[in-house]
Amino acid sequence: MATIALSREPQQDVITGIPREELTARRERLLAHIRDQKLTGYVLFDEQYIQYFTSFSFLATERPVAFAANASGETAVFVPGFEVERVREETEFERVESYPEYPGVEHPMLILGRVLSDMGITGAVAADSDGYPGILGYAGPSLSEVMGGAATALSPFIESLMVLKSEAEIALIRESARWCESGHRLLALYSRPGATEAQASLRAGQEATLQMLEALGSSFGGQHASSDGVSVGYRGQIGRRSAWAHAIAHNIEFQPGDVLVSETSAPIWGYNAELERTLIVGPPSDEARRLFDHMVAAQKVALDCLRPGITCADVDRAVLDYFAANDLMPYWRQHVGHAIGLRDHEPPFLDVGDRTRVEAGMVFTIEPGLYSPMVGGFRHSDTVVVTPDGIEVLTDYPKDIESLTIEL
Repeated sequence: MATIALSREPQQDVITGIPREELTARRERLLAHIRDQKLTGYVLFDEQYIQYFTSFSFLATERPVAFAANASGETAVFVPGFEVERVREETEFERVESYPEYPGVEHPMLILGRVLSDMGITGAVAADSDGYPGILGYAGPSLSEVMGGAATALSPFIESLMVLKSEAEIALIRESARWCESGHRLLALYSRPGATEAQASLRAGQEATLQMLEALGSSFGGQHASSDGVSVGYRGQIGRRSAWAHAIAHNIEFQPGDVLVSETSAPIWGYNAELERTLIVGPPSDEARRLFDHMVAAQKVALDCLRPGITCADVDRAVLDYFAANDLMPYWRQHVGHAIGLRDHEPPFLDVGDRTRVEAGMVFTIEPGLYSPMVGGFRHSDTVVVTPDGIEVLTDYPKDIESLTIEL
């Protein structure tokens, strides 16, 4: 059985982003891979990949942003013209290249092609995608078209680096968990019969965000937009709609007997934890209690199973075996969980089809659920880090039905 530790000591150290030395080490590993492949350099377009290697955050729009390095280790960031001043002020990039606007008289990708050529990145090159991804109306030539040859896919190697979290990354995820907990406590406080989903979630999220910003101080760098911070709510998973694992918000009014499935988020320098709970408005019915208890038991099966050396498939199979043994398969909808970090969902996945071997340093959500169209959905989600001898649960919040019953 895996060793499980709860870590909930108040955060005493100053929380900052990823240390410069760690970012440098990440780029050196990537560069070594490029040299081993006899490539002239690499280009990154994905916002999370660029953040992972440089700590540079930006709002991804239709305007291309790229980070590039040649085989000698010389780097450059490529941004829209109106980003140049901010990038030079807030980053340590030695070379900042830009273009006037998208799509412009000359397309940004053509200008990027000249920048890469000037850096000696020609011919054999690696990239996370064949050009800037088509988001928010973006259209343009592919990188291979601009470079005159196919680019070597880089994403699989980058994903392999991101799977194992460093101590600094785990510290940020742990801090995220702390504020998910704070936000959820406020959400539960404001979720009362007669209130609406929007009233409870917006009030709780705003208060938790203000508390977080006050605690972390003006140096906090985890926001892309003014409204970013702690996000809590139900996303429409209210009453029978809670049986829809991916419902959408409708500003529903809470009613006695409703089953609620919450969700939380609190990015800390981009890193996320996840905390979800099933709540019930008023005394639970016998069937709600039965499914709730089985859901809690299934999560414990997953927590007890997860440890270094097993496969992701083993964890999901253990839960499926529990469901089958208790005639619960008609209520099954999803795998046990997924990795989490800079993205809310990352590989590997705790799924019977994923044979990835679990290692210390991986961070997962554990969230097996049961979904009854007649009663509602039942899902707790906790974030855990795999340790050398078991797991550490990073989220600390009540799981029992008594604590999660909202009084009328």
